[in-house]
Amino acid sequence: MPGVLPSASIRCWPLDAARAMTDNSGEPRAGGQPLEIDQADEQAALAGLRREIEELRASRRRLALAADDERRGIERALHEGVQQDLVGLAANLEVAAGSMDSDPAAARAILEELQREARRAITEVQELSHRIFPAFLDSGGLVPELRAAASRAGLPTRIDVDGKITVSPEDAGAVYFCALDVFERAPDGTLVAVSIRNEEDELLFEITAEYDLGAARRAPHDRIEAIGGHVMITSEGDRTTVAGSLPFP
Repeated sequence: MPGVLPSASIRCWPLDAARAMTDNSGEPRAGGQPLEIDQADEQAALAGLRREIEELRASRRRLALAADDERRGIERALHEGVQQDLVGLAANLEVAAGSMDSDPAAARAILEELQREARRAITEVQELSHRIFPAFLDSGGLVPELRAAASRAGLPTRIDVDGKITVSPEDAGAVYFCALDVFERAPDGTLVAVSIRNEEDELLFEITAEYDLGAARRAPHDRIEAIGGHVMITSEGDRTTVAGSLPFP
């Protein structure tokens, strides 16, 4: 039928006619025939591209849902924790103020308790700030933040970092939250090891926990892949490993 190409292949003449008539080595193509593109290969490439687009959409959705869940968790912590502490502080301050003249000893006891409650509230606010984004990550404080997070989780942790490495705040945040995901899920006392190093043009990291935490976790994948990296989670026996790489800017 006129104007209809055969189903097996498509004969195409690129704009660069010289390249179309030569092979990869620059030699003339046999018979001077133009480059042929197999339709099966083209369809496979298009199918792969569609899969990547769908995975990207799904990843973005998971990131949005995870961010919403985290915000809801922070809201609950503020409402049920810090807010209640501050309400109690305000009420007890009024009681202490009313007792200053009539019962100074009772007022002092109340004030001492208020000091302890204020310290608890400060600690809760600090923990919430770490869940959002630790400030020291912006100034190269990845290792201290990792140590602090492991300590809060009650985990003995060995951290091995290449001394010459410089980590951007974005990469530091990605590695930190991957480690935090392990810290928060591991039982108290679990041995954890974190290693961070550079190799050629990549930042490589590995987080190992001596406990079976399972490998079906999408949050680390989404966070790392969102900034162009790759991560793999394996769980064998009583050990879970999160290993990933990030490209240097």
